[in-house]
Amino acid sequence: MDKNFVIGLVLIMLMLIGYQILVPKPVEPTPVAEVKKTAPKAVSVASDSSSQSVDSAAIIPQKDLVIETRDARVVFTNKGGVMKEVMLKKYKTYDQKPLYLIAEGHNNFQIDLPTQTGDVRLTDQFFTTDAQDRTLAEKDSAVITYRTMLKNNQVVEQTYVVRGTGYLIDYGIKATGALPANKSLNFHWDNDLLQLENDMKKNREVVTVNYYTDELKSLPTSPTANEEEKTADPVKWFTIKHKYFLAGLIAEKHPFSNVVMRANVNPEDSVIVKNMNVFAAIPVAAVQKGEANFQYYLGPNEYHIVDKVKAENFDQNVYLGYAFLKPINKFFLVPLFNLIEGFVSNYGLLIILLVLFVKTLLTPLTYRSYISMAKMRILAPELEQIREQNKDDLAKQQQEQMKLYQQVGVSPLSGCVPVLATMPILFSLFFLFPNLIELRQQSFLWASDLSTYDSFFKLPFNVPFGIGNHISLFTILMTASSIGYAYYNNQNTPTQPGPVNMKALGYVMPLMFMFILNSFPAGLTFYYFVSNIVTIAQQLLIKRFVNEDKIKNILEENRKKNATGEKKQSKFQKYLEKSLQAAEEAKKKQAELEKKSKKK
Repeated sequence: MDKNFVIGLVLIMLMLIGYQILVPKPVEPTPVAEVKKTAPKAVSVASDSSSQSVDSAAIIPQKDLVIETRDARVVFTNKGGVMKEVMLKKYKTYDQKPLYLIAEGHNNFQIDLPTQTGDVRLTDQFFTTDAQDRTLAEKDSAVITYRTMLKNNQVVEQTYVVRGTGYLIDYGIKATGALPANKSLNFHWDNDLLQLENDMKKNREVVTVNYYTDELKSLPTSPTANEEEKTADPVKWFTIKHKYFLAGLIAEKHPFSNVVMRANVNPEDSVIVKNMNVFAAIPVAAVQKGEANFQYYLGPNEYHIVDKVKAENFDQNVYLGYAFLKPINKFFLVPLFNLIEGFVSNYGLLIILLVLFVKTLLTPLTYRSYISMAKMRILAPELEQIREQNKDDLAKQQQEQMKLYQQVGVSPLSGCVPVLATMPILFSLFFLFPNLIELRQQSFLWASDLSTYDSFFKLPFNVPFGIGNHISLFTILMTASSIGYAYYNNQNTPTQPGPVNMKALGYVMPLMFMFILNSFPAGLTFYYFVSNIVTIAQQLLIKRFVNEDKIKNILEENRKKNATGEKKQSKFQKYLEKSLQAAEEAKKKQAELEKKSKKK
């Protein structure tokens, strides 16, 4: 073998070995499914729902931004430049978990911006911001500006202002470049209302969407059916309303148009109360001019807080009853409740003090009512005699009774008027207590939460007519005290003639209310219970200072003066006299008609 040939062969072998050692093997491509699992979150700014490309090819990773305030923890995300989470620090759910009004996986914002080449879903875009995580002092504020660039160098900015205290977050959106003049930016808020209170059925009966045009309107509530409502009127603000909390958006200068609200409910769902959707349109011109400014309200539906929000009638989110009852709650009961709250931290004692204050204020009416009942007790023997003498003639009975009232100067209605005057306060409380967030999770005696029913005894089955699967002890005590008061009242009130037995009705009504109020807040039934006890005590106290013999002498003097014409007639006595005269004339005409018919 040639020497050169051997040397060449050895060199070739060495080259092949060196190549294998020194040159790395090519990397095999990773399967697509594996890339999805391992690749870090990074997307091109170019991605959007309408496949509209952008000029920038920068890759932006998804990143959250956390702002902590005294009252809330707000998490923003650069995907869409929207809020991802809002947690209220001062409140917990019924089972003592963190309370979220916006929760990841249960909330979705969708913002579609019209452009010259088609709509861009901004909430699918990835934004940039210079803002950093911050914990704000009470007087501090943070400005978060999210920017993204669209096609043709159009820039969209979303700006938020978060303050160190309170539940308002300023929001503005602005876009540069040419946009279609006659179109609107479409805003869609999809929010799952998580269960924050213990009674799922009651929650589904009260959650809704409130919206304000020139008056407050609400999406119909139903615990089992889906609801939808549209309005062509400009909407100044709307709120997604839990039982005690609000998540809403307020328009500062340009109201929302073409607003659509939907409530979807799945009665079998044990986590989500309802799914709420609000669709609204915002003028593009406002977006271009930088005038599309709004405020989010994400906080408690507490009257003295929402009353300070600078939006027209925003306080109406707290329902204070019918129009004629609202002033009583707004200008009397709510301020009184908040005044006592400043001195008393135990809400059971606060309710007792509220009862005592109201009852003391109404003492003159209670006194007049008792005096009227005393007069009727004195006249009871004479009234019974009239009934016995005219058993078969009800009209004659009534005429004789009216004549007796006229003679002694007594109005049978004078006892009813003071009682009726107190009714508006009782009805006002009926609407106020279920909407008082101040009672939420406040315990008293065996009730762990005065804002809901006290489940003293659980039933293994559901009872219809409002009872449910529990027995409320405060409701039982309220019913027992109402029956006790009816019994006491019946002993001091003569039987009134008429088709309805009012004494029996006094026992029936408390039993009816027991069914109605069994699932109402324990604070309300406790108030009614204490009110009944105080009323009985009040009447027993008044009885000690009322001399019925003196009242009897006054009635006899009135009888003598009216007989001689010395006493000037009251308006009621004049009315009775006219009524008696009219009754006598009617009786005479009836007698004449009967005589004529007999002659024929």
